[in-house]
Amino acid sequence: MVILIVDLEATCWDGNVEGLDRKQTVDDMEIIEFGCAVAEDNGTVIDCRSFMVCPQLHPNLSEFCTQLTSITQSDVDAAAVYQSVVPQIDLWLKDYKLEAWGSWGNYDKNQISAEQKRHSLVPEFFALPHINIKQQWRQGKVNSRSAGLANALNYHGLSFEGTHHRGIDDALNIARLLRFTEL
Repeated sequence: MVILIVDLEATCWDGNVEGLDRKQTVDDMEIIEFGCAVAEDNGTVIDCRSFMVCPQLHPNLSEFCTQLTSITQSDVDAAAVYQSVVPQIDLWLKDYKLEAWGSWGNYDKNQISAEQKRHSLVPEFFALPHINIKQQWRQGKVNSRSAGLANALNYHGLSFEGTHHRGIDDALNIARLLRFTEL
């Protein structure tokens, strides 16, 4: 099975949304990075790519967001907007015979749904079956209920490679867990 692993980074705040008196939801957040890895179900990565996205609702990243993701204001300022990035993703993936796409949990699926409502546009891979890799990885594991990505890697004696909360690095680390996951 060939699967696309997607890990998104999005605008975020520590506390209330900029200009609003409430906590954030996926409807407030905007994708700022599509971290993508095309992989075989045994974890072999065939190709990978990071697509940076310039946010439009809240174009200025919070200090919290930059610290969490390591994505800088200049990174997103230099990026294309969502409506231009989606066709780039589709073009990059056109020659792969993907059977599904997956993410660590359901956040990524929910965030893309929010972008779909906002822009009436999603990458073509979104029509494929979605696999919650975190849920599948947990199957049969003792004390894995609260397993984050770093803890799941540690469970198998692996350490996180790259920068945590950076889409491309998270996607590649998720791929490393596929060989331990029943898809």
